[in-house]
Amino acid sequence: MSQSITILGATGSIGQNTLDVVARHPDTYSLFAVTAHGNVSAMLDIVCRYQPQYAVMVDEHAASQLRAQLPMDTRTEVLGGASALSDVSACAEVDVIMAAIVGAAGLAPTLAAINCGKRVLLANKEALVVSGELFINAARESGAQILPVDSEHNAIFQCLPDSAQQQVGYMQLNNHGIDKLLLTGSGGPFRHTPIDELVNQTPQQACNHPNWSMGQKISVDSATMLNKGLEYIEARWLFNCRREQLDIVIHPQSVIHSMVQYVDGSVMAEMGEPDMRTPIAHVLGFPERICSGVKGLDFMTLGELSFMPVDFARYPCLKLAIDSCWHGQSATTTLNAANEVAVAAFLKGQIRFTDIAEVCDSALQNLVSAHVDSVDALMAIDAQARRAASRRVEQVVYA
Repeated sequence: MSQSITILGATGSIGQNTLDVVARHPDTYSLFAVTAHGNVSAMLDIVCRYQPQYAVMVDEHAASQLRAQLPMDTRTEVLGGASALSDVSACAEVDVIMAAIVGAAGLAPTLAAINCGKRVLLANKEALVVSGELFINAARESGAQILPVDSEHNAIFQCLPDSAQQQVGYMQLNNHGIDKLLLTGSGGPFRHTPIDELVNQTPQQACNHPNWSMGQKISVDSATMLNKGLEYIEARWLFNCRREQLDIVIHPQSVIHSMVQYVDGSVMAEMGEPDMRTPIAHVLGFPERICSGVKGLDFMTLGELSFMPVDFARYPCLKLAIDSCWHGQSATTTLNAANEVAVAAFLKGQIRFTDIAEVCDSALQNLVSAHVDSVDALMAIDAQARRAASRRVEQVVYA
């Protein structure tokens, strides 16, 4: 029986890879809706090729442009505005949601799918970073199934016993014989750059990831390792970890995507080419295995695998994320918002690479911790953090 899919963030790298995997299984998956912010040309190509029932452009002007450019015989209906994202996520005809919108903008439509009990393929890490406890509680109440797409979390998920895989968000690791989860990270493009030279690194250099092909924002986050910090926070919620049960190790080759260490000394690792189609195919087909289009590892040409500890002097953003994770929801929401502001400013050439951590730290220093019991409360914290970060960016620019 065919599964109906909505892809949130269809023009991004995760969205494009999802479309590639879906196209390999036309009898298994049908495309219900695709969404984007404002990339009309990319969305036009998707609509003409895949003919989904709906195409959503958050930018209303972009939606008008897309309508005007679609061929007359196209059956796709174009919707505009942010609210339409939640509409196509919660629609009764949809079985599966690929949540791949980058940033806090993906929270509302992903939560809409969760509240409707959908199967959610979670690539938007900010959904858990910004609203972890609310998100997990909503999934448990609605019966929604969360399957992690991020290569690291998907690797951990694959290495868990079946019983733990059925308890995403509320498993007790000790009850499954698990001692520790080990997130791996490549270290990004500046792994060997002298620390005193980081201040001069350009957006182009920061986006030149040695292993993965990703969008600009996530590439910069990889360079600061804030991306790994967000994944750390996400793992805390997905796998219900305590601090001593979660660690990060630098693995430059990105062959081992993450590991699970058991109490008997065994370590289970998931390995593969650095290609996001592998975890995407895994969650699409789960619990079955389907073809992803990715070749298997050739161990005869693999070379050595190396590991090293994290240097927080090189990656201060990662330290901020780890500390925020255990400080509470207000802190992780603040960090995520401040980082989005800082990275955008860096990509525009307004601040230096090393200023990203300074802007984030400044926002966290101004944090007033509060009990968070609603999405509105989270969005208020998010907005406050963005204002604080923007003020700090201006101070840095004019210093």
